[in-house]
Amino acid sequence: MEPVFCLEKNISCVKTVYPLPFRVILYMVLGVMVIVTVCGNLLVTVSIIYFKQLHTPTNYLLVSLAVSDLFLGLLVMLPNMIQSVETCWYFGDILCKVYLSIGVMLCTASIINLSLISIDRYNVVIHPLRYRRKMSGNVILLMISFSWGVSGVVGFGMIFFRLNILGIEDFYNSVACEGRCIFLQSGMSSTVSSVLSFYIPGIIMISLYLKIFIVAKRQFLSIQNTTCMASARDSNKKQTKATKTLVVIMGAFLLCWAPFFVCNIIHPFISYSTPAALFETFLWAGYINSTLNPIIYAFFYTWFRKAFRLFVSGKIFKDDMSNITLF
Repeated sequence: MEPVFCLEKNISCVKTVYPLPFRVILYMVLGVMVIVTVCGNLLVTVSIIYFKQLHTPTNYLLVSLAVSDLFLGLLVMLPNMIQSVETCWYFGDILCKVYLSIGVMLCTASIINLSLISIDRYNVVIHPLRYRRKMSGNVILLMISFSWGVSGVVGFGMIFFRLNILGIEDFYNSVACEGRCIFLQSGMSSTVSSVLSFYIPGIIMISLYLKIFIVAKRQFLSIQNTTCMASARDSNKKQTKATKTLVVIMGAFLLCWAPFFVCNIIHPFISYSTPAALFETFLWAGYINSTLNPIIYAFFYTWFRKAFRLFVSGKIFKDDMSNITLF
């Protein structure tokens, strides 16, 4: 059987033709992921912006996280779904570079946003009296600007300045072909980027949340031993629940992305012998994290479920409900 090429010219990449039923199933599964990711994170973003009760520093950081997940679904998962099923890239070299840059930028933004959320939670629990002064609106805006600014520089700088293939240019040119958009990294690039983008932030987040839990438990035991402090006890319970929810969000992120980043470090040192299908599977496992976040919000946050019902029922389009009590 003669090989099938991605483009008409036979110097382009060889296309893997999957059976039609398999392609249909793959499109359906990945398509549902994309739709849930985009719609779910759009609902989180709109809900927090629309309802004034949700205008808090932590929720602004959640908006930043949701926006990164929203764009990941729309600008990265959608084109990658087509390439995963068709095994070819049909959108040209420039759009390939833009697509790869946006992918790196949004993944980095998610990691930084999660790190900033852990810092915010740390200040809420450890320094409650100084929290409002330390985490003002301007500080939150500066933190969000920092996360997106750094992510943009990392994403677009790495791809357009070809830092990811620094030292392996000859190998890259020998495996790269027209009709496919691949993200290849040298051993140095994959190690540095994975350590900076995943392992160090992960260790920082885990350390902060462990300290938060220790202090929160100590505070809760202290409150239990007092009387006439029902409001303080309720406040402590709310903060503990919010922290647990964010720990679940962070845990889901670490579990989803860990296989990819482990493979990403090992891949260059085993002569890039990781099967392409396995590498692609790990990448989609990471993408699933952006799909899971809105589901986690729906499960843990009563305000999200109530906002969802208001949007679905269409009530917010008939009356101004921005001041409604959600919890």
